Amino acid sequence: MYRRPLQSAVRNVINVTASRAAYGKVLDQEACFARACQLARVSSPNLTPCRTLHITPQLCSVKETPQHTEEEVGAFTKLIEAMGFTGPLKYNKWKIKIAALRMYTCCVERINYDEFFDKCSLPDTLNSWFLIAQLHVWMCLVRMRQEGREGKYMCRYIVHSMWEDVEQRSKIMGIDAIHRKEGMKAMTETFYAAIFGYDEGILSDDCVLAAALWRNLFSCECEDPKQLELMVEYVRKQMQYIDALDGEDLMLTGEVKWRPLVEENAQSILKVATPTYNDTGL
Repeated sequence: MYRRPLQSAVRNVINVTASRAAYGKVLDQEACFARACQLARVSSPNLTPCRTLHITPQLCSVKETPQHTEEEVGAFTKLIEAMGFTGPLKYNKWKIKIAALRMYTCCVERINYDEFFDKCSLPDTLNSWFLIAQLHVWMCLVRMRQEGREGKYMCRYIVHSMWEDVEQRSKIMGIDAIHRKEGMKAMTETFYAAIFGYDEGILSDDCVLAAALWRNLFSCECEDPKQLELMVEYVRKQMQYIDALDGEDLMLTGEVKWRPLVEENAQSILKVATPTYNDTGL
């Protein structure tokens, strides 16, 4: 009758004793850890925490690709540019305008349009000339947009020079004012639609670029896949070539030498011709 209360009392005493013993072990471990930390501090007072030992400023073995950073401008420059004006630039604005005109001239005079008409089966018309010219103008815009605010300012005058040239050519061909105005409007829509398509294509694979060329350059009338392949290869190699040109030289001179449509030596596109200077630095 009295065994169960006695057994439960004995069990309680045993449990309390075991819990106190375990608690004492934890306290002993904490005390030992605290003593070890004190001994470490006394033996090496200048020892830094382990957390700072793993912090390194930068890995020296990693080769970083230099990227263009946006130029920081002041509040006044941001204000006048928000109003539609151009703030102070690194280079003289007139020099940039002259370089923009030269770059557009390279898109017109240094291209063999007859070869494009023959290889791509395009009719020899003003519209076909414009489609080829806008392709090269677009490649120049892509390259110069990498040069910060000065490059964007130059892009504006490249496009301005293109529209003035198109209007003058249409006048020389004897197109009346009404049809010239309608044609300019259609070319403007074609140009900005082509820019979006080419931008998407150059950032994507060859299939997307070929689709953009088929819509904008061939006007959805190309039935020969070799012609599309030729133009995709042409755009890729031209972008690779002009990307390797020095940005400052392009900003000040605007000189662009295009690769031929059909390469005789494919390895030559990897060697960019560097400008030569005489003893006086010219």
